[in-house]
Amino acid sequence: EVRLRESGGGLVQPGGSLRLSCVASDSAVSVFTIYWIRQAPGKGLEWVGGVDHAGSSIDYADSVKGRFTISRDRAKNTVYLQMDNLKPEDTAVYYCSFSANSIGRSQGTQVTVQS
Repeated sequence: EVRLRESGGGLVQPGGSLRLSCVASDSAVSVFTIYWIRQAPGKGLEWVGGVDHAGSSIDYADSVKGRFTISRDRAKNTVYLQMDNLKPEDTAVYYCSFSANSIGRSQGTQVTVQS
């Protein structure tokens, strides 16, 4: 079973940047589309975006389009979420997943955007 582990979260001021990493336990991850999902305090899961196995097809939610960038490094079994121009409403726990609408066993990484 391929496991995914997120890291890179933290506290940042509005307008700042963070880069999240999603590292897979096995190179088998290279055949899967990987999604980023977030959950804000008191709210449900929100799909952020996803990247196909080749890294050539990437899609984003309207709420993050133009500010967030997803990429993947197949050699490192890693998918990244570069987040720029962060806003307080981006505060959430961020998960990477094989599914666009569930987080499986992912632990997530906390991102807090505040002054």
